[in-house]
Amino acid sequence: MSRSLAFSGWPFLLLVLLVPAGWAWMRRRRRPLAYSQAGWLSAVASPSRWLWWLWQPGWRTVVLLAIVVALLQPRRVLETVETEEEGIAIMLVVDISSSMLAEDFRPENRIAVARREVVRFVDGRDTDWLGVVAFAGEALTLVPGTLDHAVVVNAVEELRVGRLDDGTAIGVAVATAANRLRGLEAPSRVVVLLTDGDNNRGSITPEQAAAAAAALGIKVYTIGVGRDGVAPVPIGRTAFGYQYANMPVRVNEELLRSVAETTGGQYFRATDPEALTRIYRRIDELEKAPLTEVRTVERVALRRELLLLASLALLFELLGAATRARRVMAA
Repeated sequence: MSRSLAFSGWPFLLLVLLVPAGWAWMRRRRRPLAYSQAGWLSAVASPSRWLWWLWQPGWRTVVLLAIVVALLQPRRVLETVETEEEGIAIMLVVDISSSMLAEDFRPENRIAVARREVVRFVDGRDTDWLGVVAFAGEALTLVPGTLDHAVVVNAVEELRVGRLDDGTAIGVAVATAANRLRGLEAPSRVVVLLTDGDNNRGSITPEQAAAAAAALGIKVYTIGVGRDGVAPVPIGRTAFGYQYANMPVRVNEELLRSVAETTGGQYFRATDPEALTRIYRRIDELEKAPLTEVRTVERVALRRELLLLASLALLFELLGAATRARRVMAA
């Protein structure tokens, strides 16, 4: 917030010349007095006598100056500049198929790393509208969309493999997320899809979903997670937990890149936890909410205060003239 003074009645500043003119006129009015006894001079010349002699013209000067400044129409200007950030709409789509339990991100598996990085991404999007879709062989909307990020974080932290029929329905997941964004008015609408496989389930192909999202003006960023080659993948579950075996794993990069490019987004590949951290940070940089500067200017007129000062000064002058000042000047 900045403070300043503004004046609009500058021609009235010439009235200030009346102050020295008045003092000069008062000085010329003073006439020498004849005293028969020199002892009286010491009493007349005492400091208290001179103080009271200046009382009336001094307060009149204050009155005149206050009125002149009031005529200048002074205003106190308070200017406040605030920055408002208009949030964007983002649907976070996370693969929870069984392959997300692959342990090529040791000491954690893919889903654990994904949960941590998605939560970190959410924490940095203070003003955004966020939703969550989980998918495997089918898609499930966990958070339709909210500004309450605690709800979003809780949903992401509860992502678990096995909640849905197994498989990888990328097309259905993108279409589900785009449908949630369809009716929203936001500066930008974005889907961030994380998966580690290839589309093998669902009645909607990724190409169809990407075309629909592009037609709606929705941008899709795709992230392929995991290393190509062989990784420990769960092949069964017993009372003691999952059984793992080294199995070939592959991310369909061509498909994910095509989905992203069709919608104006980008494709990223994360082959380790650090890469996934960098990818979400990069998406965060690419999808910044627009900033709007709101400038508020308040002008407060000071004329009332100055006229009050002039009135008080005039009152003091009249009081002095009616009491001791008058008696001193008559002595």
